[in-house]
Amino acid sequence: MVAVPALYLPGRSSVHRLPADVKVVAAILAVCAVVATPRDVVWPYACYAAILFAVWVTARIPLRWMAPRMLIELPFVVLAVLLPFAAGTPRTDVLGMSLSTPGLHAAWGIVAKGTIGVGVSLTLAATTQVRDLPGALTRLRVPGMITTVVVLMLRYVDLLVAEAGRMRLARIARGDDPRTLRQAAATARGAGALFLRSYERGERVHLAMLSRGYAGAVPGYGSPAPTARIWLVALVPGTAAVAVCAMSWTLR
Repeated sequence: MVAVPALYLPGRSSVHRLPADVKVVAAILAVCAVVATPRDVVWPYACYAAILFAVWVTARIPLRWMAPRMLIELPFVVLAVLLPFAAGTPRTDVLGMSLSTPGLHAAWGIVAKGTIGVGVSLTLAATTQVRDLPGALTRLRVPGMITTVVVLMLRYVDLLVAEAGRMRLARIARGDDPRTLRQAAATARGAGALFLRSYERGERVHLAMLSRGYAGAVPGYGSPAPTARIWLVALVPGTAAVAVCAMSWTLR
């Protein structure tokens, strides 16, 4: 099993120092603006990419760190490549191939919006520590149960990946080759065993939380609420994305 790259990039930039709830709101605002942009207009996506790149420069996130983590969108890119061949009329000729015009627009929308959305999400993850999320989500009035689920999911996903890696290593040490098709049944049994172990681990963690006074909400470690000035400064990229979206519909 290939190791999952770490999503948090330690740093001391101004973006790292922003409160987590401000960054969450800014990311949601930017993603909503990108999704609302018409897919048959190209220039807004170049503007979004420039805004995102400026945030990366401010946060000191190198492209070589971001690039391998962007590969998570590859399945959607494969789907987008097939759309121009599978969609209907009208059609247009591109490099001697007859491609569907609606399919080309749909493929462009998937690739452009997906790439920028993944970039925004990874930027948020790269500059925000998991321990800052409980207080941030609480200040944003997110229900306590949802906050608990999100925090625990982020906390234990690395443990599950490590457990799956140890199970795979144990199989290889016993002469198994997980890459062959005949081992599909063993792989399925391993996935079932991992599910049961995860369920049992969840029960033990829940009991441990109850024994320590858990009452349905994850503590926020007393982090201070952001000031109005911080909100204004941090929402500049998201506001710029909204302005680009509005202009794309106006100039369409």
